[in-house]
Amino acid sequence: MFADRAKIYIRSGKGGDGHVSFRRELYVPCGGPDGGDGGRGGNIIFEVDEGLNTLSDFRHIHKYTAQDGEPGGKRRCHGKDGGDLIIKVPEGTVLKDFESGKVIADMSGDNRREVILKGGRGGQGNMNFATPTMQAPKYAQPGQPSQELWVQMELKVIADVGLVGFPNVGKSTLLSRVSNARPKIANYHFTTLNPHLGVVDIDGGKGFVMADIPGLIEGASEGVGLGHDFLRHIERTRVLVHVVDSASTEGRDPIADIKAINKELEAYNPELIKRPQIIAANKIDAIYEDGESPIDKLKAEFEPQGIKVYPISAVSGQGVKELLYAVYELLKTVNLSPLIFEKEFDLKSLSSIMLPYSVEVTEDGVYVVEGPRIEKMLGYTNLESEKGFTFFQKFLKDNGILEELENAGIQEGDTVRMYGLEFDYYK
Repeated sequence: MFADRAKIYIRSGKGGDGHVSFRRELYVPCGGPDGGDGGRGGNIIFEVDEGLNTLSDFRHIHKYTAQDGEPGGKRRCHGKDGGDLIIKVPEGTVLKDFESGKVIADMSGDNRREVILKGGRGGQGNMNFATPTMQAPKYAQPGQPSQELWVQMELKVIADVGLVGFPNVGKSTLLSRVSNARPKIANYHFTTLNPHLGVVDIDGGKGFVMADIPGLIEGASEGVGLGHDFLRHIERTRVLVHVVDSASTEGRDPIADIKAINKELEAYNPELIKRPQIIAANKIDAIYEDGESPIDKLKAEFEPQGIKVYPISAVSGQGVKELLYAVYELLKTVNLSPLIFEKEFDLKSLSSIMLPYSVEVTEDGVYVVEGPRIEKMLGYTNLESEKGFTFFQKFLKDNGILEELENAGIQEGDTVRMYGLEFDYYK
């Protein structure tokens, strides 16, 4: 089964915690802090692999986690960095945030490798927080948390030209005749369940990539059948070639088929209907002249709209050369630079920096809370105002400081000291 969609969970590595320790050596009774820094957590990196053409590997493994950084050690020892995790994907894979549907990255064109989630920075050891007024800090910075995300992966075929049409109209036969692609061909519906790409070479001209998009059905834009799976592959194409059964060998009306497919394309993405179109009226070798020519009917209906009709036989090759040159000339009129989906999801929103703090109980029963996180908060909070004091209380709760005070055994009426300020604790 061709897999062109997958949902996976990714998590970068957590930064290692900084270490709290003090130099303890003979003849150095009052050594300073020597706690080392934690190591950086590993990154999650996506990389294009030319040897892959499906997302089938991700149907079995759904969780991808980079290594955490190791904590710092005493004697200024730095923790080891966590290893990066490289996830290999086929070219054309679009990564989206699962919840919002916003594009994180498009692994196409020049974008062959991208860091999607950064590992957390390692926390600083207590040797970094020594100051003239705090010569023996008993706190260290915790490692920055990891980043995590559920990612929707979608593989969108990269081709200049897309062959569209209802099942069993001869798209695969046409592609196999004009290129090196060898799709499975048989006389039953939905022979093609995955897109096939082929390089078409034009005499005296530059070649182009053509994709056989699996047969669409009415209701595809609403997800009927495999509609969405097929339609997403058309999004990158520059020119659309409608392949129709002009002989109506299965009783289908080619004019109604083209209108139905254009309706599905417009419903799925209004931009698709604006792409240049050509009609390949296939199976002319099976037309029986018993009235008005179906080719004339097609031309009368669509050529006034600027959509040229080319009668062909994919089996015998009749008219195929003229069709290819027409496609080639049409491609000259459009921008052939790769269609890349712009980034919409801001990965910076996943980042956060945790400054350290410590909670200690003095001999006289006072609970002392100190550290850069507390000092920074007190610097921008006006505790004299009711609004400022409410923010202060919420800060203590949201940062887990109240919970840590309770774990240390604080009781109602006990004193809490923070950088010269004292408070009585009440729930």
